[in-house]
Amino acid sequence: MNRINQQLQSELELDIKDKNYSNKMTLIINEIILNVVSDLVYLMKVDHGNTFRYVYANEAAYKRANINEHSMGLTIQEVIPGEFANYLQEQYEKAVTLNEPIVFQDNLVMNGKEIYSESILTPINDDAGQCRYVVSVTRDITDKMQEKFRMLESQQRYKSLMDHNMDAVISVNESRTILNANPSTYGITGYTEKELTHLLFLSLVASEHGKKVDQLFQDTLQGKTKDNITCQIVHKSGMLIDVQLKMIPIVVNVEIKGVYIIMRDITEQLRSNEVLKFITYHDHLTGLPNRSSLKEDIHQVVSKSKEHDQIFGLMYLDLDRFKFLNDSMGHYVGDLLLKEVAQRLTSLKEINQNIAVYRQGGDEFILIIEDTNRCQTQDVADQVLSLFQTPFLLTSQEFYVTPSVGISMYPKDGLDEETLIKSADTALSNVKDRGRGHYQFYSQDMQKGDSQTMLLETCLRRAIEKDELLLYYQPQVDLYTGEVYSYEALLRWNCGLLGFVSPADFIPLAEETGLIIPIGEWVIEEACLQLNKWRSKGHTNISVAINLSGRQFQQPNLVEFIKNAITSNNIDPSQIEIEITEGAMQDTRETIGILNKLKEIGVQISVDDFGTGYSSLSYLKRFPLNTLKIDQSFVRDVLSDEKDAAITTTIIHLAHSLGFNVVAEGVELEEQAEFLRRMDCEKAQGYLFSKPVPASQIEKEFLK
Repeated sequence: MNRINQQLQSELELDIKDKNYSNKMTLIINEIILNVVSDLVYLMKVDHGNTFRYVYANEAAYKRANINEHSMGLTIQEVIPGEFANYLQEQYEKAVTLNEPIVFQDNLVMNGKEIYSESILTPINDDAGQCRYVVSVTRDITDKMQEKFRMLESQQRYKSLMDHNMDAVISVNESRTILNANPSTYGITGYTEKELTHLLFLSLVASEHGKKVDQLFQDTLQGKTKDNITCQIVHKSGMLIDVQLKMIPIVVNVEIKGVYIIMRDITEQLRSNEVLKFITYHDHLTGLPNRSSLKEDIHQVVSKSKEHDQIFGLMYLDLDRFKFLNDSMGHYVGDLLLKEVAQRLTSLKEINQNIAVYRQGGDEFILIIEDTNRCQTQDVADQVLSLFQTPFLLTSQEFYVTPSVGISMYPKDGLDEETLIKSADTALSNVKDRGRGHYQFYSQDMQKGDSQTMLLETCLRRAIEKDELLLYYQPQVDLYTGEVYSYEALLRWNCGLLGFVSPADFIPLAEETGLIIPIGEWVIEEACLQLNKWRSKGHTNISVAINLSGRQFQQPNLVEFIKNAITSNNIDPSQIEIEITEGAMQDTRETIGILNKLKEIGVQISVDDFGTGYSSLSYLKRFPLNTLKIDQSFVRDVLSDEKDAAITTTIIHLAHSLGFNVVAEGVELEEQAEFLRRMDCEKAQGYLFSKPVPASQIEKEFLK
C-alpha cells in the first residue's frame, strides 16, 4: 500500500513540473469555474480613484445580467444606471478599503420579476499589496428568500392566530412540559407567561381528572386523535375552571415532537345549562322535580322494576280545600303552604331512601316508592297523613290542612306510567267522594263518577247554542312606552244554571270530553270577528293571542279553519297569535307540522307558561316560535326570591339570544314591572295594568 502511494505522489510531482500539462489543467479549471458554474462571475479592474471596470464576465453573467462583450472596459456607472450602480460602487470600495472579502445581498426587478442575489467581493493584490482586481461571485437566492418570506409569513399568521385566539393554546413537549402558550391561556389559568413556561401541564389539571387527561396525552403522542373532553383545571387562585379540552399532535418531519393543547372555558356555559335544566325539570316554587322529571323518572322505574321483578307504589296526593284557602287568603299564603308541604313530604326520604317526591302541578304531588309491597306502601301512606297532623304556621297564623291520597301499585294496577298515574288519580277521586283526608288503593270496581261533574258536562254541551260563552281580553302593555297593541283572549262561561264557572273547572272537562274542539273553534271565530270590528273602527294594528290546547292540534282541519276565519273576517294573519299550551307539546311531530303551516300563513306563535310543565328547551330550537311568555308564578316573587329572579332573567336572555319576544304574565306591582324593564322584557300583562275585561271595556279604556 505504501509503495502505491509513493508511486502516485511521484506521478503528481512530474505532472506539476510539466508546464504544458499544468497550463492545460489551469485552463480546464478556469473553464469549469468561470463558464460552467451557475453563479455569475465578474472580474473588475481597479483604476485610480476607485474606478472599477469590467474586464471579464462568465457565460452565466452574459446570459442573466444586463451586460455583454461591449461592456468590457466600461465602468460600473457606464454599464448599470441609477442608484443600483452607486450601491455597487459602495460595496466595491468597501472591499478595497477593508482589503478582505465582503458579502452583501441585493434585489432588483428584471422583466417584471423581483430577483434576490447574494454577492462575494474578493480583492486581489499585487506583490506590493496594492489591490488591482476585485472578483465578484453573485448567486441567485430568489428561491431561498421567497421560502424565507413564506416561513416568516407563516410564523406571523401562526402568531396572530395564537395571540388573538379566544381559546387557550398551549404547546407541550413529550415530557409534558409547557413550552409556550398564547395570551388567552394566562387569562384562563391566572398564570403569567413566565410562570407557565417549564411548568408540567398536568399540574394545572384537577386531580380527579388527571388520569383521564394524561391518557389522552399519551394517545395523542401516539398519533391517535380523540374527541374533545370536558374536565376541570385549577386556576392560580385555587378556583376550579370547567374547560373543553382538545389535543393535537405536533408533527415535525413526520415525527411527533409534542402536543398542542386547546382549552375553552365553559364554566359560564355549564352554569347556564344547569339553570335551564333546573327550569325544565324542577318546579320553580317548591324546588321539587316537576312533571317533565316525573315522566322521565317513572319510565326508568318501570323498566328497572320489570328487570328485577320488583313492585313499586305510586301515590297521587292533593290538598283538601286548597282552592278555598288560596282564594280567601291569597296566592302568597297558598304558595307558602305548598312550599311547606313540599318540605314535609321530602322529609320522608330521610326515613326511606326509595321515596321520590314530585310536584304534579297546583296542589297535586306524586310520590314513588321503589322496591316495596302493599304493606310497606300503606306504612308510607300513614306517614304522609301524620305529616299533616301538625298545623302549618303561615304569616303568624295556624292552618290545618289535610291531604287526600290515591295509590296504585306496579304491576297490579298498570304496566306503564300513564296507566299507573290514571289509576292513582281514580283512587284519589274516590277518596274525595268519601270525605277526603284519607287514602285508598286503586281497585277496578272504582267508578270515577261525580254527579256535579255530570251536571257540569251537560250544561257545557249546550253552552255554545245558548250563547253562554264570552271572550274577555287582557292587555299586553309595552313596558317602555306604555302603549297597548296586543291582547290575550281568555274564555269565560256564564252558565244560565250555575252562573260564572271558573275556567279551571270547565276547560279540563272540555278537553277530557272533546268539547274543547267546538269551543276552540268558537274562540277562534269570535276573536277574528272582534278584530274585524276593531279594524272597521280604525284600529288596524291590534293583535290577539289565542290559546290552543293539545286536543285541538289533533284536528285534521285546524290550519284550514284558522285560515278561513282570518280570510272571512278580512284581517291580517299577523294579528293572530297562537299560544301553545303544555298539552300541545306532547305530540311533537304533529304539532310542529301544524305550527309550520300556521307560520307560513303569517300567524304568530308563542309558548305559554314557559319553564313549567312540558316546556322543554328542545322545543325552542325545533318549533317556529316568535314569543316566550314567562309564567306568572316566576314573576310573582322576582322581588323577594333570588331563584325566581335568576330564572326570569335567564328566560329573558335566552329568548333574546334566540330572537324571540318576551311577555311576562301576572304583573301586579310597579316594582315587578320596573325589574322586568331593567331585564329588557318587552311586554307584560297583569292586574297592575288591567284584569281581563269584555271587549266593550277595552274600547273604552284602551282604544280611545
